[in-house]
Amino acid sequence: MQKTPVVFLPGLLNDGELWQQQVEDLSSMVDPMIADLTLDDSIEAMADRVLSSISGPFVLVSMSMGGYVAFEIMRIAPERILGVALLATSASPDKPDRQKERIQAISALEHGNFRGVTKKFLPRLLHKTNLELPVADKVMTMAMRVGGSVFLRQQQAILNRRDYRELLGDIDTPTLVGVGDSDQLTPLDEAQLIHAGIRGSKFHLFDNCGHLPPLEAPDETTRILQDWISQLERPV
Repeated sequence: MQKTPVVFLPGLLNDGELWQQQVEDLSSMVDPMIADLTLDDSIEAMADRVLSSISGPFVLVSMSMGGYVAFEIMRIAPERILGVALLATSASPDKPDRQKERIQAISALEHGNFRGVTKKFLPRLLHKTNLELPVADKVMTMAMRVGGSVFLRQQQAILNRRDYRELLGDIDTPTLVGVGDSDQLTPLDEAQLIHAGIRGSKFHLFDNCGHLPPLEAPDETTRILQDWISQLERPV
């Protein structure tokens, strides 16, 4: 039987390590590809690059910034998508205080001050029970590996993204929405807005989890993806 093609979309300052356990655990049932979202400075260009990197229909699995790319792909090529998973993301534009933070981060980087994910910022990313675990070092190391120039491109892309709330009612692709119960960056109400806006979508709440379910709750993330993908129509 042909395996289902699945494209994994990382978030800001994430690389393939974000999805590595899910790719390994699901490889017996899916044909996985982790998209490279480090090369472009707009969500539209990221989406175009993903679409040009794979042929035929496929499943999208996204997190955070990757969710913005998933929305854009759904906007321009919904016929290509067998299903879309939207974890820890938002369809809404940034609120003014978040926009201000991004602009300040870009300004600091333009003056040569890139510090990646700092220990001070970690409590906004991870549940408090994970702050002293190896996942914290993994997140910081990954951010430094991705680097400042990518951070600049990605922040610019996020700042200039569309408002995808108007798209939600048009999505009729099987959709899974998930969020950590302690996510401070894309909180529960944003996930509930997406879930309510997409008819027939499934919803999952990760307990004791912050903004990074694939790393904070890797086994649970694999399980819900496995159950969801197994119910999708497979390509022929």
